[in-house]
Amino acid sequence: MPAAFAAASFRRQRHSRRAYSTRLGGRAHSVRHARVTVLVTGGAGFIGSNLVRALLERGDSVRVLDNFSTGNRRNLAALANDIEIVEGELRSYERVHNAVRGVELVFHQGALPSVPRSVHDPLTTSAVNVDGTLNVLLAARDENVRRVVFASSSSVYGNAPDLPRRENQHTDPISPYGVSKLSGERYCVAFSRVYRLETVALRYFNVFGPNQDPTSQYAAVVPRFIAMVHEGGPVPIYGDGSQSRDFTFVSDVVNANLLAADADGASGSVVNIATGRSLSVNDLADAIGETLAVPIKKEYLPMRPGEVRDSWADIGEARRLLGYEPAVSTEEGLQRAAEHLLHVSRAYSRNPE
Repeated sequence: MPAAFAAASFRRQRHSRRAYSTRLGGRAHSVRHARVTVLVTGGAGFIGSNLVRALLERGDSVRVLDNFSTGNRRNLAALANDIEIVEGELRSYERVHNAVRGVELVFHQGALPSVPRSVHDPLTTSAVNVDGTLNVLLAARDENVRRVVFASSSSVYGNAPDLPRRENQHTDPISPYGVSKLSGERYCVAFSRVYRLETVALRYFNVFGPNQDPTSQYAAVVPRFIAMVHEGGPVPIYGDGSQSRDFTFVSDVVNANLLAADADGASGSVVNIATGRSLSVNDLADAIGETLAVPIKKEYLPMRPGEVRDSWADIGEARRLLGYEPAVSTEEGLQRAAEHLLHVSRAYSRNPE
C-alpha cells in the first residue's frame, strides 16, 4: 500500500508533463498528461475498478473509497500495491471528507445500483445515492477539489416518449433509483453554479464488460445472460423482449470519464454516454448465444415495476463537449465480456478463496 496522501490542503501544482499510452476499447491512445491525485468512490465496483486501472495506466495517484457492500475486493486485488484504499460509507461525511482530502479530481462512481433494488428498498437507495452524493460535493467544495465527475444514469429519462434520448428533453424517472440519480445531477449543477465547484454528470446507458457480477439477484442483464446461456439454462426476459437498450462497453465509459475530467467548458453540464444505437433484449439474447455458440432458450416473465420500455441515446453533446466517440461495437464488447466472465468463473472454481 502506498504512503498516505498529504493531508494539507491541495495546492494546484502541475507536475512536469509526460506522455502515456493506455488501452481504451482495444485501441492505444498516446496522450500528454500531468500526473494528478484522484479519488474514485465505488472504486471496487464494476465501472469504478475499470476506471481505477485506466487512471493508474496513465500515471495518476489513485485513492479508492468503498465500503465493499456491492463492490468486490477481487476487482482490486491485482492493483492493491498501487492504490490507497479507504474503507468507508458515502453516508458518513467525515469518512468522505477524509477520503477527499488532498485530491485534485473526484470520480464519483459510488452508489447503490439497480432499479429492482431501489424498488425493494427506496430508503437506503436514497440515503446512499442522494445523501452520499451531497457528502462528496460538500467535501470536494471544502477541500478545493478542481472537478467532480458524477456517474448518473439513463434511468432519469423514465418512459419519456421521445427517442433517442437527448439531454435537453424532459426527465421523468419512474423508479427510486432514477429519482436518486436525477437528484445527484441537480446537486452537481447547483454546486457548479453556487459554489463554483466544477462538475460534470455523465448519464450512463446500460454499461457492461469485465468485472460485472452475474451472481447478484440484482445483476445486470448482460452478465446474467452470459452466465445462464453458458450453463445451458433459459434466460429470463421480462416483457416480450422487444424493449430496447443502448448497451455500452465499459472501456467507452471509462474513456468518457477521463475526457470529462479535463474538458474545457464542460463544468455544470449533463451528458449522455452511450453508443447511440439500440438493441432489443431479444436480439441481445440471440447475440450472446451466437457469441458462445450455444442455442438460446428464453423464458418470458411479466415486466418488473420501475423498468423503462425503451432507452437509447443521442450522443451529439458528448461528442461536442468532451470529444467522446464510442470505440467498441456491441458484438466486440459481448465477446470480450464473455471471455472475461468465463475466465474468472474457471479461475474461481479452481480456487474459491
